[in-house]
Amino acid sequence: MTPLDPRIARGTTRMLAARSAALEAGDAHLGWKVGFGAPAALATFELDRPLVGFLTRERLLTSGATVDVSGWTKPVLEAEVAAHLGSDVGAGASGSEALAAVAGWSVAIELADLDHTPSDVERILAGNIFHRQVLLGPVVADLPSPGRFSVSREGVAVASTTEPSALTGELGSVLASTADTLAACGEGLRAGDVVITGSVVPPVAVAGSGVWEVAAKGLGSLSVRLP
Repeated sequence: MTPLDPRIARGTTRMLAARSAALEAGDAHLGWKVGFGAPAALATFELDRPLVGFLTRERLLTSGATVDVSGWTKPVLEAEVAAHLGSDVGAGASGSEALAAVAGWSVAIELADLDHTPSDVERILAGNIFHRQVLLGPVVADLPSPGRFSVSREGVAVASTTEPSALTGELGSVLASTADTLAACGEGLRAGDVVITGSVVPPVAVAGSGVWEVAAKGLGSLSVRLP
């Protein structure tokens, strides 16, 4: 297993400390999030892997929920694929082994707030990679291929892709990398975890009110209302 970049090691340790504090305060574990895994981000920050943050049930919303982002600095919406694990993924797992651990898949929306300019890897991780809320669709057994995603506002398309892995990377490799990063910092990718695997389109700025929808072929759709 490749040693962690010291920036990732320090930042992930701080992220896990923030997670521990949230759980001690009464929140419940949901899973993990992957970020900054697009080719351009990896190159800009000279990373050998995507970054890993955490998800808690307190920030899980149902489709159609209303979220007031008026106090946020720069709210963005990410259309993602969520992997629902049926078994553990250990350090050193191959991509195919990680995929075999997935019990189901769903579409996901992540809402994030870019409350500072992303320039420092450790700071990004310490802030849980800008995470604010997550929505998860119904779970299906198989991931459709090829995938087709669209993001729309009030029924008007604003982003789409037919190659979701172009930004996220191959999902088995993403999950295996997540397991390696967590294991190196004393945590693990375990049965029951939900992992949102990174935005399949560039994050969409969501200034302005309206209903935003993410639709994915074979996975269904999710919506969120911004007042």
